[in-house]
Amino acid sequence: MAYKSDIEIAQECTMAPITEVAAKAGIDDRYLEQYGKYKAKINYSLLKESEAPDGKLVLVTAINPTPAGEGKTTTTVGLADGLRKIGKKSVAALREPSLGPIFGVKGGAAGGGYAQVVPMEDINLHFTGDFHAISTANNLLAAMVDNHIYQGNALNIDPRRITWRRCMDMNDRQLRNIVDGLGGKSNGTPREDGYDITAASEIMAVLCLANDIDDLKSRLAKLVVGYTYGKASEQKPVTAGDLHAEGAMCALLKDALKPNLVQTLEHTPAIIHGGPFANIAHGCNSVTATRMALKLGDYCVTEAGFGADLGAEKFFDIKCRMAGLTPSAVVVVASVRALKHHGGVAIKDLNEENLEALEKGLPNLLKHVSNIRGVYHLPCVVAVNAFPTDTKAELDLVEQECRKLGVNVALSQVWAKGGEGGIALAEEVVRLCEEDHSGFTFSYELEGSIQDKLDQIVRKIYGGSGAILTASARKQAEQLEALGYGSCPICVAKTQYSLSDDPSKLGAPGDFPVTVRNLKISAGAGFIVALTGEIMTMPGLPKSPAAESIDIDSTGRISGLF
Repeated sequence: MAYKSDIEIAQECTMAPITEVAAKAGIDDRYLEQYGKYKAKINYSLLKESEAPDGKLVLVTAINPTPAGEGKTTTTVGLADGLRKIGKKSVAALREPSLGPIFGVKGGAAGGGYAQVVPMEDINLHFTGDFHAISTANNLLAAMVDNHIYQGNALNIDPRRITWRRCMDMNDRQLRNIVDGLGGKSNGTPREDGYDITAASEIMAVLCLANDIDDLKSRLAKLVVGYTYGKASEQKPVTAGDLHAEGAMCALLKDALKPNLVQTLEHTPAIIHGGPFANIAHGCNSVTATRMALKLGDYCVTEAGFGADLGAEKFFDIKCRMAGLTPSAVVVVASVRALKHHGGVAIKDLNEENLEALEKGLPNLLKHVSNIRGVYHLPCVVAVNAFPTDTKAELDLVEQECRKLGVNVALSQVWAKGGEGGIALAEEVVRLCEEDHSGFTFSYELEGSIQDKLDQIVRKIYGGSGAILTASARKQAEQLEALGYGSCPICVAKTQYSLSDDPSKLGAPGDFPVTVRNLKISAGAGFIVALTGEIMTMPGLPKSPAAESIDIDSTGRISGLF
């Protein structure tokens, strides 16, 4: 049987005018700013003026990702459609895709099969320009830092201790570390510099965590760009506010702060806004978008990036803590194929039934489920993303092991059937949302040292023995605590492929240390970034990037996007 590609399915669908989608969501015309016929911005004043009660917040997360595929976004979209199928008013709240992965390894990020958001090509490419605005604001600040030094350096910034890097929304390893300012005095001060991908920029995190435009400007002013000359004990942080940059940056971001409205293939309203990576940043869509979805629907279905050890942990411990959000239920997505890969099966052999490998890989799923229930005290369901090669014995084994933890399993067939294939999952989610979730807790409290908080994340969430700080990371921790940043939550940057900081350790390894090599304050976002392993803030392209397969014909029809 020949399957249609995701882009073929998306291009064949009949989209509803965005005004009709807005009406379905209950968005008054005065809040809608159209970007063509099928996408629009929603003015953030809707949040201040709406008197509607909040709906239920449902998080979709997953096991540690594998090349075999899990289908988190597909499940999120299909669940939102499935809830509509059973008569519930649902709104999906998703992240915006980054161009880097789209042209690199991952390809598009708008769902898949018959559980997609559209217009797929727009969403995966420039969309409404949010990422470009974030890149421009980031690079304006970088330019103002170097210009300040060139113009006399009244703030006494040490060029060797500038922490603010430039960014672009593309994978380009060549720009990870550069030397700029060459060519003589008129071209600036020569110094080491580098680029991050836009999804890893602190501006992205700030935009996603800001409550409104005033909060956005306040957070931008707190951005730390570097430190002054002097011994470690004498160095003072220099901020964007010191450079008087926050006003201009906020002006660049005023439209980017407004969430974007699109639709699923079944015309369910979907709000897509912000896209921080979960293996580097906090991996969640914007607080504004989530709050809007809660106001507009009885159920807000949102997702957090990569596995639950990264995206879900940061969703709970950073986003929910800062925004005062309480989830009602959690969906943990897995596939039999991915679990067999965690059990040691090579990609080429995943189509064969292998109960032994599945049993070895299941602890990865069970660890994430245990964390949701035992650490955060939230009800959850496991959604098994169906593949044609799954056997009844394999599916029964997954259900059997999950039931031992008191968790139900729902077979998700949304890729092939859309909302119809998500009805069973939707019914279980509705049931869970009626349970008492007042016991929701975080994995750590903000009191205590940076070391203490890192240890709790490693032990409780990853299943390791604790965090080991390198000598330089220990000094950074001491400096950050001395500067008053010690009470900030922690945003761990680590590999997405393993619960540990070693991508080769699949399944559920135990009793391992996690080495923290660098600590950095993201004062505007309000958290400390802890870099572990070989994680990089600027990815590179693979040997055969997805860009090689993307094309457009004379009619403007795009192919190969996903």
